[in-house]
Amino acid sequence: MNELRVENLHVAIGDQQIVRGLSLAVPRGEVHAVMGPNGSGKSTLAKVMAGHPDYHVTKGKITMDSEDLLALEPDDRARKGLFLAFQYPSEVPGVTIANFLRAALQSRLPEGEEMEATEYYAKLYEKMELLGMDRSFTSRAVNEGFSGGEKKRTEILQLAMLEPKYAVLDETDSGLDIDALKTVAHGVNSLRGSKIGILLITHYQRILNYIVPDHVHVMVQGRIVRSGGKELALELEERGYDWARAGADEPVLTR
Repeated sequence: MNELRVENLHVAIGDQQIVRGLSLAVPRGEVHAVMGPNGSGKSTLAKVMAGHPDYHVTKGKITMDSEDLLALEPDDRARKGLFLAFQYPSEVPGVTIANFLRAALQSRLPEGEEMEATEYYAKLYEKMELLGMDRSFTSRAVNEGFSGGEKKRTEILQLAMLEPKYAVLDETDSGLDIDALKTVAHGVNSLRGSKIGILLITHYQRILNYIVPDHVHVMVQGRIVRSGGKELALELEERGYDWARAGADEPVLTR
């Protein structure tokens, strides 16, 4: 089964239970949005998928194309096709974007095989043009001195270059003005297709005006309480998270 699947997931950090029985399935070829108030566990879900060591899975499982994701180290998860765009991307002083992306792509090749430089730069410049990024970006250190919009465009550039099977975008719209949001959305939309499943985590409905999801899930207090089509996001915007909580006591498996 070609899907990223979460079943009855429980996650704690220290003594605090954050995710409480969450189930979710994102098939390749679909965009799923997870919305929820601050503190609902959305970013925790993203970090657990990527393999953050501070979070402890106490129950449940996560599989990617039927393979146990939790049994893999973070770098193996990435090599097998999982990508995480961070809410707050880190700076990497002294490492240029061009070298960073080339090293990431090189790590996926069989031992002893070298990436062809001309082909690499042709692809890099093509993706940068798509995202409205000047070629001078390639010589800048990763995220160092970048604006919020530049950091998020760089994350989407990584996504475009790595071509993963599944992408988890953790509040990619955070801190973006409308022009940067449109650029990032254009980049994400250009990557949509049958070969990738996208889990878009967001607090606000705004980004869903530009990246229209196939399914919307509402996460409250560590689990999915409602699921529906794109119209659910608009209803949530109008009626708020208290409405989403009401009458939704049972966790559901969604896809």
